[in-house]
Order: sequence, then C-alpha cells, then structure tokens
Amino acid sequence: MVFSSLIFLCYFLPAVAILYYACPARYRNVILLIASLFFYAWGEPVYIAIMLFSTVFDYINGRVLGVVRKLRARRFVLVLSVCGNLGILFFFKYRDFLVENINSIAGTDIGLMGLALPIGISFYTFQTMSYTIDVYRKRIEPQKNILAFATYVCLFPQLIAGPIVRYRTIQREVKTRKTSFAMCYRGLNRFVIGLGKKVILANTIGALWEEIRDSLGTSDMSVLAAWIGAICFTFQIYFDFSGYSDMAIGLGKFFGFHFTENFKYPYESKSITEFWRRWHISMGTWFRDYVYIPLGGNRKGPWRQVFNLLFVWFLTGLWHGASWNFVIWGMYYFVLLFIEKKLLLRFMKRWPGWLRHIYSLLFIVIGWVIFACDNMGQLWAYMQAMFGVNVSLVSDMAVYDLINYAPLLVVLGVAATSAAHVIGRRVRYKKFGRVAPLFITVTILALVLPMLIRDSYNPFLYFRF
Repeated sequence: MVFSSLIFLCYFLPAVAILYYACPARYRNVILLIASLFFYAWGEPVYIAIMLFSTVFDYINGRVLGVVRKLRARRFVLVLSVCGNLGILFFFKYRDFLVENINSIAGTDIGLMGLALPIGISFYTFQTMSYTIDVYRKRIEPQKNILAFATYVCLFPQLIAGPIVRYRTIQREVKTRKTSFAMCYRGLNRFVIGLGKKVILANTIGALWEEIRDSLGTSDMSVLAAWIGAICFTFQIYFDFSGYSDMAIGLGKFFGFHFTENFKYPYESKSITEFWRRWHISMGTWFRDYVYIPLGGNRKGPWRQVFNLLFVWFLTGLWHGASWNFVIWGMYYFVLLFIEKKLLLRFMKRWPGWLRHIYSLLFIVIGWVIFACDNMGQLWAYMQAMFGVNVSLVSDMAVYDLINYAPLLVVLGVAATSAAHVIGRRVRYKKFGRVAPLFITVTILALVLPMLIRDSYNPFLYFRF
C-alpha cells in the first residue's frame, strides 16, 4: 500500500483516523501499531516477521543495556545489536548481489536465493540500530514498554521510505502526545501538498524521463534529449522523495508526532557539500553521527579523514541498493566532496553565486543519471549520449519534448526552490487568509484523485531502498 493510492486515501487513512480519535488516549498506540502492521502486511505479509523480530531484538538489547554496567558487557550487547541488524539487512538485500559477483569473478555456480527485498528494511533497521547505539551512549533511557517501542519502529507514516526517525526525536511523544484541531489541520495540509508533489509533478515528469531513457540506441536519442531526460529525473526524484517526506511529516503531525525535516531546497545549493546538508538530511546525519564521527571524522589527520569519507560514501551508495551503479554513485560523491573540501572551497568563495550554483547543479544532474541507470551498459550508453558520443546534437523528439514540456519544467524549477514557498505564502495570506490551507488542499485533491482513478504512471522510487 502506498500513500498515493485510492485504497490508502479513501479507506485506510479515514478508518485509522476515526478509530484513533474515537478511542481513549491510552489506547492510541495500540490503534497505531495494529494499523501499521496491517499497512505493512498489505503488500508483504510474510516479511512482517522480520520487522517484528528487529523490534523485539533491539527492545531486549535496550533493556539489557539499561541494567548492565560493565563496559565489556555493554560493548558485547552493542556489537550483538549492530551485527544482528546488519546481518538481516545483508541477507535480504546484499546476499545475492555478493554471490553474483563471486560467480562472475571466480567462475563458481553458487545458487541465488531470489528473495524479494522487504519493503522499508533499510529504514527501520537503521532506526532500531540508532536506538541501541543511543542507549549504549546513555543519550536516552531504554523504553520499558514494548508496545510503545513497537509503535515507534512500525509507525506507518515513516515506515516505508523514511525519514529515518531517531527514537530520541519522538521519545516523549511515543509515551504521551498532545493533538489539536489546528495541528491536525496543518498535518493534513502538509500531507496533501506532498501528495501533489508526488502525483502531479514527480509522476508527470518521470514518465518523460522513462520515455527518453528507453529511446537509447534509436535515432530519437541526442545530446539535447539526454540532458532533458537527466533534468527530468533530477526533478522526479526530488519531488517523489521530498513529496513522500512531506506526506510522512504531515501524517506524523496529524497523529501527534513531530518528525524532523528531510529536505531544505537542495537544488538551491552552491556547492556539493551544501547539497548534502540539504538532501535526505536524516540519512546524512545518521551516517555522520553513527559512522563518520565514531571513525574519527576529521580529528585524526588528513589521510584518516580521506579513509573515513571513502568508507562513509561507499556505505551511502550501497545503502541505496545492491547494484554497482549505487556504489559508483557513492564513489562519485566521495571524489567530488574530497576535491571540493581539499581544493575548491577556498577558491569557490570568490566565484559569483550563479556560477557556484551552475557548478553544483551540473554535477548533481550527472550524479542522478548514475543513480537512475542500474544497468551498467545502459549507464555507459546514456553518459556517452550526454556528451555527444555516437549521437546527434539535436533530434526531432528532443525539440518536440522541449517545446511541449518547457512550461512544466519552468514550474518544476520554481517549485524546487524556496521562491515557491515565499510566493505561495504571500498569495495565501493576501488573497485567502486563514482558509488558504483548505483551498490548497481541496484544489490539489481535485487534481490528484482523477489521476489516481485513471490508474496512471505512479511509481515510488524509494520503495526499493
């Protein structure tokens, strides 16, 4: 079940909302937990056992860390938790990828298991690991109520594709939370805005990206077409993923939780370093706090910092999927960040803002092509097309797409920046006042529902992560 589906919008969410607010406050975690398990089981009833195992496993580890005082014993529990979680993640996500590469290199014939990837496993695994690590570091107290802990792990608004919500962010709200009509109103408005970003913007431009990508090897492909396609995917992944984060944050607020922001207009960045402070913030800060800093960060000399950056970006790429293009994507950003931090940043301060912005966007767009093409042959062919190898400069299809989609591309460009927020805020309060959120919500739903009824192109890119 996905948020941008009629089943979720017309049946699941209204039913859960009615039950949640109709029952006494002390039973609301039970309602949320049951609803979350049903939500997950809708698509993968078997794999619900893995999520429940992770929940119980790290609940027990947290309780043990809460009573054990000897450092050696505490370290053993921490290692057990980390290894157990990573072991589950490796088995389901990376085992076949490793076997395929061993077979290819060594000429062996080790059998593949062909297991489907449990939806959201990368997200809830990182959440439970962060909980155990924070208990070990004594930054939080272990949760003694397993029902409350299970609600945190399984909470359906952020279960499938994040943001990665740390326990310490909502530890008080897991126990008791306050809601109000105004808070629910704002939450639903945020949810619908995210829904609009996903269905209206991401899906529309994503269909053009797939059309252009599929034209590889035909006369329709050209340098112009390749760059239009790359820009389309750049917009698609932003509006898809940030739209999902908006929906998750909005639903969280509707049920009384305050999740942290996951995007801060990343395409406004004027360096690659800044981009990664604005993009998928919950993942970036997770790797910083639980991998980069514990490895020594930049405190143990320049060569150790280089290794730490390399290791973190290798893991960041691999976290996104068991495919070499994700590893290459991670290494691509390691190289860019290394060059930028060591050589460019001091000189970039002298560049005009528009030049730094163009520099950043150029490498971001190229990076998204690496991310999008999980077939290495396709990736190589697409890169060649972008830089004019074996293709014409312009094709009829590229000109046609550019003319027809130019207005949408302009809208996407504005919507991806803070300018859209500023303009929207001024228009709302000048023209509509307090009813502005209601007007926006109704308008977006009026546009979204017919698109969903037609059962049009509606992927969720981060489902595979």
